Amino acid sequence: MPPIDRGFANLPPEFTNFVGRRHELTDVRRLLASSRLVTLTGPGGVGKTRLALRVATNVRRAFGDGVWLVELDRLQDPELLAETVTVALGLREPFEGPPMTVLEHYLASRQLLLVMDNCEHLVDAVAKLVATLLRSCPELRVLATSREPLSTYGEVTLPVPSLPLPDEQLPASPQELFRIEAVALFVDRATAVAPGFALTRDNQAAVAEICRRLDGLPLAIELAAARLRVLRPQEIADRLKDRFRLLDKGPRGAPTRQQTLLSCIEWSYDLCSTQEQLLWTRLAVFAGGFDLDAAESITAGEDLVADVVLEVVASLVDKSIVIREGDAKLARYRLLDTIREFGRVKLQETGEFSALRRRHRDWYAQLVERADTEWVGPRQVDWLTLLDREQPNIRAALEFALSERADARTALRMAATLYSYWIARGPLSEGRRWLDQALACPVEISSDRVRALYACSMLAGHQGDFPVESARADEGGDVARKLGDPSMSALINLANGYLAHWNGDLARGPVLLGAALDVFRADNNLRGLLEALFALSLMSIQHDPKRALACQREMLAITEPRNEVWFRSLALWSLGLTTWLQGEARQAVDLVRGSLRLKRSIGDLLGIAWCLEALAWIAASENDHDPQHAATLLGSAKNLMEAIGTSPSIGQFTLPYHGECERRTRLELGGEAFDAALQDGRDLGLPAALAYALGESVRTTPEPAAIEAILTPREREVAELIAQGSSNKDIARHLVISQRTAEAHVEHILVKFGFTSRAQIAARVVEGNELG
Repeated sequence: MPPIDRGFANLPPEFTNFVGRRHELTDVRRLLASSRLVTLTGPGGVGKTRLALRVATNVRRAFGDGVWLVELDRLQDPELLAETVTVALGLREPFEGPPMTVLEHYLASRQLLLVMDNCEHLVDAVAKLVATLLRSCPELRVLATSREPLSTYGEVTLPVPSLPLPDEQLPASPQELFRIEAVALFVDRATAVAPGFALTRDNQAAVAEICRRLDGLPLAIELAAARLRVLRPQEIADRLKDRFRLLDKGPRGAPTRQQTLLSCIEWSYDLCSTQEQLLWTRLAVFAGGFDLDAAESITAGEDLVADVVLEVVASLVDKSIVIREGDAKLARYRLLDTIREFGRVKLQETGEFSALRRRHRDWYAQLVERADTEWVGPRQVDWLTLLDREQPNIRAALEFALSERADARTALRMAATLYSYWIARGPLSEGRRWLDQALACPVEISSDRVRALYACSMLAGHQGDFPVESARADEGGDVARKLGDPSMSALINLANGYLAHWNGDLARGPVLLGAALDVFRADNNLRGLLEALFALSLMSIQHDPKRALACQREMLAITEPRNEVWFRSLALWSLGLTTWLQGEARQAVDLVRGSLRLKRSIGDLLGIAWCLEALAWIAASENDHDPQHAATLLGSAKNLMEAIGTSPSIGQFTLPYHGECERRTRLELGGEAFDAALQDGRDLGLPAALAYALGESVRTTPEPAAIEAILTPREREVAELIAQGSSNKDIARHLVISQRTAEAHVEHILVKFGFTSRAQIAARVVEGNELG
């Protein structure tokens, strides 16, 4: 029997060089201890082989008769599989009988681990051989790598994910960034080809971008690092638009399919059926994830009927081309960027790309319209969540609609319809960019143009850009008059009413808003009615509290029976201010906190910021108040407002309250203590700031130095949310990040502690042994 190491002797040193994967190593060892067949699955280049070899090296002492590697990438004839395994085990011809019989006899009494590498192109033959051997060889265990499961009895599959990626918000230092596995791999390979390379503040952004753009795929990262012989990191990042041409030089000793990124992906493509190839290329039209309804509607045609799309999607999931995401309630799918880019190249070759993009544009335009139709109702939170998930696709649809060959009218309508989403979620600047681009297109006058001008005016006003707000409203008024449409004129009256509110024009504002209200009531336009009632309530709080209360109560009467959230939260905020100015501070706090809870449930960043502001004003006005509490709330509000691009000083209504709150707390605390409290509020982060404002429990125990060295501040926030029972989806919503980024943070924490479950993280947080 050859030495145990002989099976690894022919691999080049760099192929067995290993970075990270502590979590996966633990999982594979655990599964091998309880299962006789473990298959590592995942897309090409994700590192299945390297992981299998490292596991095999680590566990070889547990197998008295060794650990043996069978490389199948160069084997094309399934009839030669048994013979190939026999030769890999060191058995030589002439065999005493058929190779399969020889194998069964030889392995029957041996305690041995067989590593079957790259099974995907021979999956049926490998499944049959492994099933036969496991039945007749009780001490045999098999560790397989394949882009799809073997799907045989007793198999346990472990999907190998891409390496954890850095957040788009970079860590504070290169040292923190280096702890992220994708970056660590890049640096490790970079120093091998460019010994003087080091991760620095100057190049860390480029390195992080490279790792993100390459999906954390180890093969792609290694090929990118190899380019450091001739390019700087930023130059590599800039050239990744044509990644297949850039990443075309792999190590000479590696298998052919791993010499270039293109050959790695082509290997998977060639193993797909005609329908799988067709759907793969068509799914490349999506940006980010997609659901089955969208896939069926957009990709189906005469050559791929909608009824079989689910079956083909499932097959592509099995082949590690499509990644399934979501939970038991909602299945979503996505392609890695590299796999999507390959599909787009193929799709463009077929001439279908433009037609698919038109279908994609129309699907997401209709989605936005449906969300708008149901906005004032019980599905509002669901629609916000769905629009969050579909932002990459919505942006792609807008981009295509704005292109020269497409329909700018659709872009204008989509941008105008998305106003409610942008104002409720907080990306005001992004909304203005899309609206500006759509309004710049030569499109005939229409109600869509008036709606877009109204939306642009309102977003500009919320950011204090009053000249643009006024100009857009004036243009909207001109278009509305040419159309002769009273509902469009009412919309512009609403915009001008807000402008009067910002400017403190208490005579003109109520007149404009009253005229708008009459039209909205007559048209049964609930959204316009609620917008106008809110604006009128704000203008009336100081000088006509009875009218303010009437507006607020009408808003609640409309929204509460419908289980609507956003306008209801506005009504409670406005009612809280009215109550405060009438001397009922305690009741005002309860009302504003009620608004804040609703705004937290929908992720309304702008609304959250204004609730924090209002709570600070109320706190500073009480006789027995804590000035540090008020200053901390001001700091949290300031942090959010800066992120959104707005300020408490943009309107005549809010400026006096903010100014008095700041003046009084600074005077009572002293300048240095006030600035420190303000900074404390800025440093809280969104979840902690919400808990602080709502009087909920907040961890205040300082974290020990050990944990500071292990987890980044964002990872500590994620760990706290895990301990509270939050899912990845909940974490993403609380921290205002993508679900994929949240998943990466969870993975980082598991790896850094060597944990295998979220429960272990939660236990550490609760016990305080590690997380403070």
